[in-house]
Amino acid sequence: MTNKLLNKRYQLEESLGSGGMAVVFKAHDLMLERTVAIKILRKDYSHDPAFRERFRQEAKAAANLSHPNIVTVHDFGIDQGRLFIIMEFVPGATLKDLIEKRGRYSIDSGISLLVQACAGVGYAHRAGLVHCDVKPQNMLVTPDRRLKVTDFGISRALASIRSEERTRIVWGSPQYFSPEQASGKSPSPASDVYSLGVVLYEVLVGQLPFTANSGKELARMHREATPRPAREIRPTIGENLDRIILKVLSKEPAARYRTADQLGRVLITFSRQKEQAPKRTDSQSQQQLEHQPAHPQSAPKPIISPPSKTSRPRKDILDIDWGTAFLGLMALVSVGGLIPFWLWIYFSVLQ
Repeated sequence: MTNKLLNKRYQLEESLGSGGMAVVFKAHDLMLERTVAIKILRKDYSHDPAFRERFRQEAKAAANLSHPNIVTVHDFGIDQGRLFIIMEFVPGATLKDLIEKRGRYSIDSGISLLVQACAGVGYAHRAGLVHCDVKPQNMLVTPDRRLKVTDFGISRALASIRSEERTRIVWGSPQYFSPEQASGKSPSPASDVYSLGVVLYEVLVGQLPFTANSGKELARMHREATPRPAREIRPTIGENLDRIILKVLSKEPAARYRTADQLGRVLITFSRQKEQAPKRTDSQSQQQLEHQPAHPQSAPKPIISPPSKTSRPRKDILDIDWGTAFLGLMALVSVGGLIPFWLWIYFSVLQ
């Protein structure tokens, strides 16, 4: 479809990628003279009247989102029987592509990216929107490391398609679905938080918390299995960060952070505390772990003697405030000098 004019306005230039539900193109907006990204949905989705209406509603809601960590929706419509959505063009690559290319991120860089993702998803939560399909494929990272979340609204629109199609689409990215989504229940902001937790695990560890050969097995693992603690794979993650990850990956939505904003604040607090602590590289931490005794509890504890009574600071006898002592003496003399006067008045009255 390259070199084709869409809706008599958008000149398609090159394909940026494709998936089970759509093809994405880089295009030129002839009216506003700007580069845009266009997602064109498959024809079988576009022919479903219920889906077309739901797509219109969700695209309209997504177009109202204005945030630096969300890909802006400019326009949507239908041309030659195919639905399309016009979005901000973001130079760079998807977070998934970057993970596959470079492996895991450093803890600081990984948390920085997830904080941005939380900011974008959290803004949508405050606007009453749930993404439903948070995954690194839907996160674009620019060369200056700005992360933007995309595809708001489209995933919710897909929930209105017929059941036989929904199953196939839902399992397009089952690695990131929450337990409640894997059970067929309606997603909530806590569902997006779980998916953000899976992304966080993958970014920092370099692998997913759950892998399986089928969507059915992945669904079971999301519902029942306990992920391997991230610090067992990467010791520098530490206990505090590992505790955050495991909380986000809780099976029950109520046990997680309620919204992406809350998760973002927790990660920011962790980063600030980490900056105040001495920084160590992965190799330094691993060397320290290797040189620790096999049974640290058996290591002798340092003996700390309590301070003796003789070691308490003793006030020197000459260490006296002589000015205060003089004033006290003068007050005593003054009071003592009045005694004869009061005795004279007393006996004068008796006479």
